[in-house]
Amino acid sequence: MAISALAFTFLNAFVKSLGTFSVYQIVFFRSAGSLVFTIPFLLKNKISLLGNKRGLLVLRSVFGLTSMTLFFLSLKYIPMGTAVSLRYIAPIFAAFFALLFLKENVKLLQWLFFAIAFAGVLVLKGLDTELKIQGILFALVSAVFAGLVYITIRKIGDKDHPVVVVNYFMVISTVIGGLLSINNWTMPVGKQWFILLSLGIFGYFAQLYMTKAMQVGETNQVAPLKYLEVIFTIVIGLFWFQEVYTLWSLAGILLIILGLTLNISIKKPK
Repeated sequence: MAISALAFTFLNAFVKSLGTFSVYQIVFFRSAGSLVFTIPFLLKNKISLLGNKRGLLVLRSVFGLTSMTLFFLSLKYIPMGTAVSLRYIAPIFAAFFALLFLKENVKLLQWLFFAIAFAGVLVLKGLDTELKIQGILFALVSAVFAGLVYITIRKIGDKDHPVVVVNYFMVISTVIGGLLSINNWTMPVGKQWFILLSLGIFGYFAQLYMTKAMQVGETNQVAPLKYLEVIFTIVIGLFWFQEVYTLWSLAGILLIILGLTLNISIKKPK
């Protein structure tokens, strides 16, 4: 999950730098680029592209596509670190969904720590008046769908290879992203081609290692480790994009990280 968080960080930075492109075109390039890795891997290792849990694979892909699109949209309105912080309260939703659908145990103390993290969201939303409400809403709804992604992957379990799971996501995202970007297509020039094509590389490794992590570990224990992406992204945002964070923004982000970190401390693998 730590490797996944680092890869997602670079993906976030490149998406942020492509602000003049349609979000659907970014989704298209990010997804199509990953297919260069996933399809040859599956063919070489004689792994069925269709998979076993096909209904769940499609469902995971739709959840993932929705979450990714909304998150990319949020980057157009609010700083990267804030967007990532809001999106990655997803473990709260993941724990709730896991309790309902997977019957995983969630300790009472964990809910207290999740409440601390959610308090950080309230601080960001209510006290940082410089944040645009559109960006906050996009990131929050993205988090809900990310939580659904986590439990869907857990439901798939080891019945499908991680690359099969990622490949489904990329195929569906490429088709839908491509169709929706036709009317607002912008022709890349110069280094924009390199940035757009690199999205698939970082996205592939980020998704692959996230999927592996979710398949081998309990949702409540593994998912919170994605908060590392918040730290990585804030640092890059400050130095690359000269993003400004108010004291209230930093306080909210710290509360989110604190809540998720405390959750990890009591949820040790058996």
